[in-house]
Amino acid sequence: MKRFLKYLKPYIKECILAPLFKMLEASFELLVPLVIADLVDKGIGAGDERRIMIDGLLLFVLAVVGLLAAVTAQYFSAKAAVRFGQSVRNDLFRHIENLSYSNIDSIGSSTLITRMTSDVNQMQTGVNMILRLFLRSPFIVFGAIFMAYRVSHEYLSEFTSVVGILFIIVFAIILSSIPLIRKVQQRLDTVTLHTRENIKGARVIRAFNREDEEEEEFIGSVKKLTRMQLIVGRISALLNPLTFAFINVGIVVVLYSGGMDVYRGKLETGDVVALIEYMSMILVELIKLANFIITVSRMFAGAKRVAVIFDTKPDQVFPEEQKKNTKAEASAGSGNDVNEIRFENVSMRYKGAADDALKGISFTARKGETIGIIGGTGSGKSTLVNLIPRFYDATEGSITIDGKDIDSYSKNEIRGKVSVVPQKAALFRGSIADNMKWGKPDAKDEEIDNAIDMSMSREFVSTKEGEKNFVISEGARNLSGGQKQRLTIARALVKDSGILILDDSSSALDFATDAKLRKNLEAMKKDHVIFVVSQRASTIMKADRILVLEKGNLVGSGTHEELIKSSDIYREICLSQMSEEEVRS
Repeated sequence: MKRFLKYLKPYIKECILAPLFKMLEASFELLVPLVIADLVDKGIGAGDERRIMIDGLLLFVLAVVGLLAAVTAQYFSAKAAVRFGQSVRNDLFRHIENLSYSNIDSIGSSTLITRMTSDVNQMQTGVNMILRLFLRSPFIVFGAIFMAYRVSHEYLSEFTSVVGILFIIVFAIILSSIPLIRKVQQRLDTVTLHTRENIKGARVIRAFNREDEEEEEFIGSVKKLTRMQLIVGRISALLNPLTFAFINVGIVVVLYSGGMDVYRGKLETGDVVALIEYMSMILVELIKLANFIITVSRMFAGAKRVAVIFDTKPDQVFPEEQKKNTKAEASAGSGNDVNEIRFENVSMRYKGAADDALKGISFTARKGETIGIIGGTGSGKSTLVNLIPRFYDATEGSITIDGKDIDSYSKNEIRGKVSVVPQKAALFRGSIADNMKWGKPDAKDEEIDNAIDMSMSREFVSTKEGEKNFVISEGARNLSGGQKQRLTIARALVKDSGILILDDSSSALDFATDAKLRKNLEAMKKDHVIFVVSQRASTIMKADRILVLEKGNLVGSGTHEELIKSSDIYREICLSQMSEEEVRS
């Protein structure tokens, strides 16, 4: 938890004032039994109305001042805790954004979501509780003992005995709960994973009529979480009855002994009332202290889990930027400045995999060329193009752009040189124009219009309300699959980088639209290096060079006509999709 203290440094004032006002409130609270004792003995007992009025007014003042102190303390503690949570969450998100694809694959997106939400919330709640109760509860407990000693030193042993037994009970329950609380948090990760998968894959689940199986699996996961929570709850539930039982025994002892002392004339009636009040204060504060420790335990468990993410270092290292470029400068500065991309004996293996996804790939792509990449499922097509912008790093060999190894480019430089249309179309909530500006924030309307026309998006954009200002919903649910793919292509065209990668980005398009799109891309290729990954042979037939992949190996390279003659695998793919006449044409 020490590493997170830096997030509280900007709020030192709040961290000091919050416990200070809580201590002020506690001090007023400790004075209340003494005023009540005076009210009972010298006011009610003596029939002194003036004393009753004075003590009553004093109690009211103590209550009002205590309330103001408590509200002020709550304000400062809440402000510090919320700002702390905000800072941790911002830095955590920033750190996750810098992790590589491999890091995210290893950790799991459901785990990252839980860390960002539940665990940071636990830390935030823990900070709030520490500022409010860390000093207040012990101060009240020991202050009540001291004040009781001031009232009558003969009852010190009863108070210390009760407090000692209560401390043993409280800490026994806490120590047995903490390991279980950590397991509950881990089980919560599993439930989050199931929830995310079911929400994200709802259509697939329904299409395969798997609702019952998924529901059964989810319920089973929730039942395990519930069982663990019930165990923790049952142990924690012992706290209140056990502490109440012992404190009430202590109150009975004080009440009996005090009554006898009043009868003998050793004590006043008000003193007995004050002693009972102090005993009750101890009970309340020990219960608060127990809840405080459990909350803080959850905070430490959450902090440990968040620290694991912070300790995960990105497994990709980028050189430092030459200057502090803005995103707009990075994208605009990249331009059409790529002349050659060279792969030399490149191999790549995913973390934890048993075999290489790519094996000894070598080829050269130049400006003005369209490189088609085709192969069976799992042949390494997407893996190959993901190496160019360094989404993943090659495990062997080298990749150079204009003779310079891609490892020597800064992140802004390498990502600025590449426009990627991913396999899965991803658009974000906002207008179409806003989405178009992701790669180039300062893009003009003419550039956006041109990209929309080039990507064959005009036919549906013009029918939308507001056209470019049409608001895309979360997950782009108000667009079809083909519309999403065309807009992601348009977004890449607006960026206008030297390298354009289309990773199976026309799979949802009909053949006519796909053909028109290919024709438009052909017209712009002279200033770009274009990589087209596709399962369709018709999509890459006209490419200047086609790379044929099979189980991570480059088994063919050449034009369509050359490969039809030299590559059995390519010829088989083409004949499975087209007639002999279409293949030869």
